[in-house]
Amino acid sequence: MIRNPIPWPNGARCACAITFDVDADSLIHIARPQDSFDRLYPITMGRYGPTVGVPRILETYRRLGLKQSFFMPAWTMQRYPDAVEAILKSGHEIGHHGYIHEDPTEISSAQQREAFERALGIHVAMTGRKPRGYRAPVYNANQTTIDLLIEHGFVYDSSLMADDIPYQMRTARGSLYEMPPHWGSDDWPPFAHYAEIGYMMPVKSPSDGLAASFEEFEAAYEAGGFWMGIWHPFLTGRLARWRVVDRWLERIVAERKVWFASLEDIAAHLDGLVKAGTYQVRVETLPYFTQPVS
Repeated sequence: MIRNPIPWPNGARCACAITFDVDADSLIHIARPQDSFDRLYPITMGRYGPTVGVPRILETYRRLGLKQSFFMPAWTMQRYPDAVEAILKSGHEIGHHGYIHEDPTEISSAQQREAFERALGIHVAMTGRKPRGYRAPVYNANQTTIDLLIEHGFVYDSSLMADDIPYQMRTARGSLYEMPPHWGSDDWPPFAHYAEIGYMMPVKSPSDGLAASFEEFEAAYEAGGFWMGIWHPFLTGRLARWRVVDRWLERIVAERKVWFASLEDIAAHLDGLVKAGTYQVRVETLPYFTQPVS
């Protein structure tokens, strides 16, 4: 079912990554900048992520020996330094996720560069190095985004959806790997009930809401592919939902031949195969278009 499967380490049948977007209350501030400071319910809903959800998630990872990826707006990193410290201390990756969750497609190229590089400086100051990976807020990367990633030496992006498995994007400026997400393994559709930013999803029970992600895993495992959860600590990190994940992870780690790794490590593995000449990665050439399509 996958025409060009990637050989994973130690004979693993599937590479797996749970990626958490730790947006916190950046979402309300970017959506309602005039009065967000006094909207206490959405602020507290967002704060739950780094203050309650992240420690719970990290404890499960510690117990199971998993190293995974988190994406944080730089504004969130500054506001919640304890969460940043805890993630790094546990050996996990923190990727670039904008400055304050601004949508790259709704600002000018100059504004995008300013926000991107401002966030990059905060990452370096707080983590001691440039991030290797990036995820666009709302997945809304454009050509300027890809050009900025290549210019600043990023290894991978995780915003675009042209394949089931990691692939390479090439432009006239260079290349980087794409770790493709998809809404099928995103917790926003089943859990995001957030009128202030324009989402009123009918909230599902924990098991029903996570079932889509778990079924996506089963298909990826059967095909010998790549599975990635795209989750949020203030949604899936809540008590009942994380209990479902915790029990699922225990079973999958014990019973399946899987490789749970950070996206940084998965990209490094793929790059090693490509450079050794033992795997031919599928390539997408960008830009797709240079003018409106009539």
